[in-house]
Amino acid sequence: MKTATLPAPLRGIVPPMVTPLAGRDELDHAGLERLIQHLVGGGVHGLFILGSNGEGPSHGYRLRSELIERTCALAAGRVPVLVGITDTANVEALRVARIAAESGAAAVVTTTPYYFPLTQEELAGYIERLAGQLPLPLLLYNMPRLTKVAFEPETVARLLQHRNIIGIKDTSGDIDILRQFTEVARGREDFAVVVGPERLLPEGLAFGVHGGVCGGSNLFPEWFVALYDAHRRGDAAEVERRHAQIARLQEIYRLTEAGSAMLRGVKCTLSLKGICGDLTAEPFEPYGEVERARIAAILESL
Repeated sequence: MKTATLPAPLRGIVPPMVTPLAGRDELDHAGLERLIQHLVGGGVHGLFILGSNGEGPSHGYRLRSELIERTCALAAGRVPVLVGITDTANVEALRVARIAAESGAAAVVTTTPYYFPLTQEELAGYIERLAGQLPLPLLLYNMPRLTKVAFEPETVARLLQHRNIIGIKDTSGDIDILRQFTEVARGREDFAVVVGPERLLPEGLAFGVHGGVCGGSNLFPEWFVALYDAHRRGDAAEVERRHAQIARLQEIYRLTEAGSAMLRGVKCTLSLKGICGDLTAEPFEPYGEVERARIAAILESL
């Protein structure tokens, strides 16, 4: 079992990897291998599985375990693997975390619990207790659109004191909140702030964000890595060029007004690229022929 070293702070482009499916509760092993090779070959700095793009909450625990084990084996220590453990049941989050540790993952990731609404005091206490029981470092995941509860900057400042909490991924889409997280993170040099929405990646990098966990990096990882590398060497013109290139992916994500549009768009595009199938976990269904034709036309234009 090989485990890649997790940089401190976490940095770079870490795709929130989709989960290739061959059927209901059935992993597409060949598609998973092609996808991981596509991402690692594109120069990414890590893999994040069982997040929103990975449809984590929609998968059964057996499939989650299988995905963790296979992903870690296929990554083979080339890049660190981060595993989503978000759950409404603490014991299940801990169980998945133990499987991640035994499989060779480098860290685990959690959003706020998403059924009962929590006060910030309750949230901070829960995360502190969870982090103290985990066998791996913990990355926080701020996704209030889906979980109803946000990690507020003051709460993150408190959680900064827990050494097993290594950073936060912000997918709020609020540039001011993202900026506040980077200000809070200055209190600990090994604490990372990474951004989800790719439209905010260049601006975030400019004021101190450490990297991106962007859905579009499933499709063209080399574009995102090139943007990150250009920022690192101070090439503003290349950052702008790459951002304009990445911005065109929004057409794929906005094919419909459904909340599942990005997920289905990304999976459809990967299918058209011959990397993995477009089957989605229930309750969603893959796009039909009309939408596939539209995405094929967008791909051709890219």
